Amino acid sequence: MQQFFYDGQLRRYLEQFARMFSGFQVEYGRNIAGKNDTLVRVPVRYGDASRQAQTIIQDNSANNMPSAPLMTFYISDLSFDRDRMQNPTFVSTTSVRQRTYDSDTDTYETSQSNAFTIERYMPAPYKLTIKLDIWTSNTNQKMQIWEQILPLINPSLEVQTSDSYLDWTSLSIVELESTGWTSRSIPMGTEDAIDISTFTFALPIWLTLPAKVKKLGVVERVIASIFDASGDAINAVTNNDLLLGTRQVFTPYGYQVLLIDGKLQALRKQQTVDELNNQLAPPDSPESNLMWPAVVGLYGTLRPGISVIALLQEDGTEVMGTVAYDPLDDRFMLFTPDTDTIPANTLAPINAVINPLTSGPGEGLPPAAVGQRYLLTENIGSFVGPYDSAWAGSAGGRLVAVANDIIEYMGSFWQVVYNSRSDKFPVDPPVPYGEQPVIDPSVQYVTNMTTSIQYKWTGQSWVKSYQGLYPGGQWRLIL
Repeated sequence: MQQFFYDGQLRRYLEQFARMFSGFQVEYGRNIAGKNDTLVRVPVRYGDASRQAQTIIQDNSANNMPSAPLMTFYISDLSFDRDRMQNPTFVSTTSVRQRTYDSDTDTYETSQSNAFTIERYMPAPYKLTIKLDIWTSNTNQKMQIWEQILPLINPSLEVQTSDSYLDWTSLSIVELESTGWTSRSIPMGTEDAIDISTFTFALPIWLTLPAKVKKLGVVERVIASIFDASGDAINAVTNNDLLLGTRQVFTPYGYQVLLIDGKLQALRKQQTVDELNNQLAPPDSPESNLMWPAVVGLYGTLRPGISVIALLQEDGTEVMGTVAYDPLDDRFMLFTPDTDTIPANTLAPINAVINPLTSGPGEGLPPAAVGQRYLLTENIGSFVGPYDSAWAGSAGGRLVAVANDIIEYMGSFWQVVYNSRSDKFPVDPPVPYGEQPVIDPSVQYVTNMTTSIQYKWTGQSWVKSYQGLYPGGQWRLIL
């Protein structure tokens, strides 16, 4: 069932007409010096030729006469203006892009916000006739008002009903068609009615249907060819290097996303994050007023548990997960990764990432227990000199390990269970300090049970596997 939408178009023309005549004044006498003593503003009211309007003007009393001076106006005619008629089926289509508004500073930013497509339908031309009655108690008042109006309407005056540049019906003119000096007749009767002079104005106006506003769709990828050279249609659709070189991927407005502890946060292109992917500690959530409902609303409606966000990895694969709005904060979306898209762990999970020089079992860490595993950020131990008994090893009671190694407690001693160096350099004997070891080139994956962050061994260092910052072009939303 269709619903009626009242836009108040005729009312806006009447309001603009009333503003045209709302600033006129008349003087009440002169002082001894011959100067104006009192200036009185002439009120203007809308009142058509009806009993109800007349009752209002007379304050609901037959004994009250309307005070003068006074101006009243009313619509006397509204007719179709066939001379101005154009193609009634024409539809004008234009695109509009808004700038991002910062509610904290009440200013517009340089980045782009929402984008829309506006479809405007051809308006219908009409000629609006309005009569203005001027009520005066004497001829002097009448002449004062006439001398203010006639030079202004010479012979027309432009009015504007809207300040929107998309409103193509906002401009019109008020043209004076005729004047009537007085409503009295000669000879006069016994009644002394208030003298009324009448101006007749014509307004060529437009009446239009509401415009259709649609959110502007943005093409992020264009597939230039369905098949690649091998005839592989499936891989060709997702391949970014078809035909004439490297394909470019654009994200609307250059938005970034930051994945932290199962929550996605949208960030603007120019916003920086105080974290790097090669830092093993979880990053802090930066300040941002970018709300996910506004971002998703550009393209459609989010379906919790069904809509998906895909995060592009360095090897070309994507980590995908279903998303839903955070019920406590619209800046975040809850990200539930698809386990089939996450790289499988190649090593048993660790309990924490630690600096063995500043913490140890019972000193910043839980007491040693069988099966505890830690990823080290610093070298520890030596086969000469004193050593920390908290990190006792099997070889002479000493644990010797280097940064990026993983150690595990075996019940009475600690042992290196993952050697980040090459197998050419086993733990016993260790690589003498001062020599440059050969780094293990094999890719490994391990999960930190404390933070639920998965790490990847790149052959040089441990980095976050898929959690972290994704610039524009490295993530996509699937509604």
